[in-house]
Amino acid sequence: MRSIPAPGIRFLRSFPRDSWYRGLILLLTFLCYTSYHLSRKPISIVKSQLHYNCSLRGANPNNDSNSTTWCDWKPFDQDNYKELFGALDNAFLVAYAIGMYISGIFGERLPLRYYLSGGMLLSGLFTALFGLGYYWQIHYLWYFVIIQVCNGLVQTTGWPSVVTCVGNWFGKGKRGLIMGIWNSHTSVGNILGSLIAGAWVSQAWGLSFIVPGIIIAVMGVICFLFLIEYPEDVECSPPLHHASSEEKGLEAEHSISDGSLNVSNHSRENIIVPVESSKESTEGPEAISFFGALRIPGVVEFSFCLLFAKLVSYTFLYWLPLYIVNVAHFSAKKAGDMSTLFDVGGIIGGILAGLISDYTGGRATTCCVMLILAAPMLYLYNYIGQNGLATSIVMLIICGGLVNGPYALITTAVSADLGTHECLQGNAKALSTVTAIIDGTGSVGAALGPLLAGLISQSGWDNVFYMLITADILACLLLSRLMYKEIRGWCGCYARKRG
Repeated sequence: MRSIPAPGIRFLRSFPRDSWYRGLILLLTFLCYTSYHLSRKPISIVKSQLHYNCSLRGANPNNDSNSTTWCDWKPFDQDNYKELFGALDNAFLVAYAIGMYISGIFGERLPLRYYLSGGMLLSGLFTALFGLGYYWQIHYLWYFVIIQVCNGLVQTTGWPSVVTCVGNWFGKGKRGLIMGIWNSHTSVGNILGSLIAGAWVSQAWGLSFIVPGIIIAVMGVICFLFLIEYPEDVECSPPLHHASSEEKGLEAEHSISDGSLNVSNHSRENIIVPVESSKESTEGPEAISFFGALRIPGVVEFSFCLLFAKLVSYTFLYWLPLYIVNVAHFSAKKAGDMSTLFDVGGIIGGILAGLISDYTGGRATTCCVMLILAAPMLYLYNYIGQNGLATSIVMLIICGGLVNGPYALITTAVSADLGTHECLQGNAKALSTVTAIIDGTGSVGAALGPLLAGLISQSGWDNVFYMLITADILACLLLSRLMYKEIRGWCGCYARKRG
């Protein structure tokens, strides 16, 4: 007589086959993009080691007359070291911003498994090459700049690919919450990158780059072996991207405008639909054009909002450890560990933003409220954030949540909503292009933020924070029209329910 299956096996069997595959894709893409951010973080940790106040290390063993720069890594031993650091940041971020617009187009036309895994292998190579400059005793700025440019270009393969893959597997229901949790890979990668880089920064900073480079390359191999682009490839049911016909009828009664994510029939007619219905069954959908993607309602507003939101987030990503070293006078390792609290707040903020936007249906309103609250919190962190360890911890977590919450929501749920918009008539091939446009525009802000921080910090850190507060306010203003439409829609629904 056969025994009854173990309770654990019965529990595993209770989940349908589709759920297991969806879980695999969610976990795999999470780990893939975690490794992308893990490999970007070391530069912000190593900065304080490339230019260090050498007088704190005692006398110069080489008896050189300069007692304050003898331990610095040339060419970052000069007085303009902040501008040189800004040049390194910008080399990566400008290349990333330019490459992102092109990456989405390639992502729509190439197999995602090859595209993503190839990009990860190349990213691992260039990250490791930066660290090898330590062992090869390279002191030329052009070497590090070229490595940063190449790394910025190949890292553009990541975001459009993972968002497209997740969008192919998950429908619109609970998308904000699912992607809010999933998007914590950004903060998890930053935290792991800080801890890994911090482990070697004081002894051999080259390993702070080589180890993350190996990690992302290994993940690229795993991605090649296991990534599944479409549910249909393994005979799973495709997700439902739009509401049923009955729900659409209800939505049509109170359609608010073509500026929101739910557009009227009139606005749909003005969008270029990239495929004719007669060809769908035989040839399949074609990739949408760049300008066709721009005409999807909401793409332009959210793209420029992300520009300013990402400006703030990436300024913290690249300059927060150095700010803590200069203001709180912590060691490089302790400052790196402390900066991870900003990313812990980012995880919480991303999940809350997704949950709230799912519950309310207001993506733009959720972003605006968090951006409004972020401005005074940034001001307070600059003035009282270093008054004590407990205060600094609390302020970093709050600022991280309010800054990264809108950033996470726009790059995930909003991008997926717009990339599978009703006006596309079921063509999911726009998802990579829309994601690339939104994140590419945001990456312009990501390039500007660290550059401006490097220039403005010469006149004091207060001015850097004023710049960040201004960017937050501008990001909020760019979504004000969409927020007004959402609120007007809610008021209309409430009035009808009372009536």
